[in-house]
Amino acid sequence: MNVADIVQQAESVFVLPDSVTQLKACIDDPTSSVDDVADIIAFDPSLTSQLLKIANSAIYQFPHTIDTITKAIQVIGTKATYDMVLSYGVSHTFKEIDTSVIDMDRFWEQCVSCALLSKHLAELKRIRGSEKLFVAGLLHNVGELVMVRLYPEKAKQCAMLTQRDTPAALQRKHLGFTYATLSAALIQHWGLPESISTPISHIHDEAANQDVSCQIVKLSYAMSLDNVNADIYAEQSHVSSELVAKLGLNEDDMAAALEETNFQVLSVIQLFNPTAFTIY
Repeated sequence: MNVADIVQQAESVFVLPDSVTQLKACIDDPTSSVDDVADIIAFDPSLTSQLLKIANSAIYQFPHTIDTITKAIQVIGTKATYDMVLSYGVSHTFKEIDTSVIDMDRFWEQCVSCALLSKHLAELKRIRGSEKLFVAGLLHNVGELVMVRLYPEKAKQCAMLTQRDTPAALQRKHLGFTYATLSAALIQHWGLPESISTPISHIHDEAANQDVSCQIVKLSYAMSLDNVNADIYAEQSHVSSELVAKLGLNEDDMAAALEETNFQVLSVIQLFNPTAFTIY
């Protein structure tokens, strides 16, 4: 079992929505305009509705209601619009998943938590294009959904977390690679930006030589892992103090990041996985 083979298997099972691939081609075309982008989105009613929900959500916190696709693109930006449509498209590519294999509510809570933390910390460090780090955080673990569909028994083994076992350790033990590695490979295979796949691919690497975007997603992953799995892991047990220091952060920054994103997480989950947390 290797990553390249699994990516090939996944290609026949998981396909990006046509609207996402069309939008990517349009944005990659230097002759395209904002109107061209808006036309592609408007042709898909569900995508139109979803983008307007995202634009008016806690992700952006705009003071006024955004009620048209063109306005959303103008306010958010063309690239950020694509990032958010991509997030929605990829997450819904994996909507038919056997919920008996893993806890899907917990899965999406951690992914969204990682996404929100990545965006929050990127903005704190004044990094442009924080939406790309949001997307990297959101999609960092889509490799697990591939394994749930293709190799459910292996996925069950990797989901048996204990205080002594990190997800990465279990994945390496049972698979020989991590879900982050598989996620990055799948995203690359789809032809999506390296600014999304690269931070994902380095989540479990040593942080010494990583750029600040990789460091932020790595830290956000550790924070979300401990936060969402508080019944298993002690608070900040996987957070590297060295990494926190490299980013010039302190305990107050960490506490504020968790407080703000914990407040947002349930509403944002509804944007990308409407079936999650249906009890609320």
